[in-house]
Amino acid sequence: MNAFPTSTVRPRRMAPAMPGLGRDPAAVRARIEAMEQVLERAFTIPGLGRKIGLDAVAGLVPVLGDVLTAAMGAWLVWEARNLGLPKWKLWRMSANVAFDAAIGAVPVVGDAFDLLFRSNSRNLKIIRKHLDRHHPASGVIEG
Repeated sequence: MNAFPTSTVRPRRMAPAMPGLGRDPAAVRARIEAMEQVLERAFTIPGLGRKIGLDAVAGLVPVLGDVLTAAMGAWLVWEARNLGLPKWKLWRMSANVAFDAAIGAVPVVGDAFDLLFRSNSRNLKIIRKHLDRHHPASGVIEG
């Protein structure tokens, strides 16, 4: 007797198991919030209790760190474009990222600035307002 069946069974395409992998507004919201968490609030400074993220830490690496975090911030703007945000909001978000990158590139002042000016948090706020108004079902109810 043959151990393998003679009929072929085609594998079914599985839905993404991880949250935030789809193109729907709820998935985009999950991705954007996760990226903002990594960039702005991933670590806590011991003793101070101040949350910092990759934006402040990578800013300590001259040029490369600022370019990397600016690219990650630009990705948030790209996701917002895909959600259909108006151009003026996209320009405002782009200005936040550009301002953060420009001031963050200054050696010592920029590192301190990265702790205070959170461009990605500001951009997340803009995106959340848009999603809450135009896609209210994408909101997450925490309880």
